[in-house]
Amino acid sequence: MANFNKVLLMGNLTKDPELRYTPQGTAVVNLRMAVNRKYKDKTGEFKDEVCFITAVVWDKQAENCNQYLRKGSPVFVEGRLQSRSWEDNTGAKRSVVEVRAERVQFLGAAGGAKSTSVPGEAIAEAPASTEAAWLEESEDKVNEG
Repeated sequence: MANFNKVLLMGNLTKDPELRYTPQGTAVVNLRMAVNRKYKDKTGEFKDEVCFITAVVWDKQAENCNQYLRKGSPVFVEGRLQSRSWEDNTGAKRSVVEVRAERVQFLGAAGGAKSTSVPGEAIAEAPASTEAAWLEESEDKVNEG
């Protein structure tokens, strides 16, 4: 059986990025995100559901996220799920599932969207009209489904 691990998320940061460096000097940042879902329940009442996710970003892309993003920033993250386990200070086993970001696109930035496609790539400025068209297209697809 074939396997496929791909995650696409659009949401807002719930706190400022947390930049740190590995002992080898590699930058890594955690993006804590809230992804909202609006739906109608069986009674016809509209409900809001929030999913809190951590996306882990590496290398130059991590440094760019730390420099340009803040709490409340809207972002689009493309990546894959990964799990990791460790033992905490008390000896208890802990585990987490998070998103290993492969691409982070900054949405709603002043003067247009800023995005990084691949780790280490310089931030490119996208025209505001491109961002608006992409958002409208995304909203149309969500409203259809």
